[in-house]
Amino acid sequence: MAGVEVPWGVVAALVLLASVQLWLAAWSRSIVPTAVAGVVSYAAVGVLSSAGQAKQLVLGDAVGNVWVFGIAAVTLVMLVVASRLRAGRPAAAAVAVEPLLPR
Repeated sequence: MAGVEVPWGVVAALVLLASVQLWLAAWSRSIVPTAVAGVVSYAAVGVLSSAGQAKQLVLGDAVGNVWVFGIAAVTLVMLVVASRLRAGRPAAAAVAVEPLLPR
């Protein structure tokens, strides 16, 4: 692995975004805040990357592309995870309210 540079900042930011989106889905019991967080972060990175040549904070190189497309990928994955968690919740709640009695 000598000579391979891993952009740990981008990896950490995407993991943080995923954890915030998952927390929002669990807190609100809806996938809407997860989608809003993804759209807002994608828009913020778009604004930061569209400034003038000397003012760009997100560059158009490989790391910048991982940053931009990683936000979209993480958001889609978290929407699927949140919807599956939400779909599984009613059955678990029903079991918690009415436990099965042995016959």
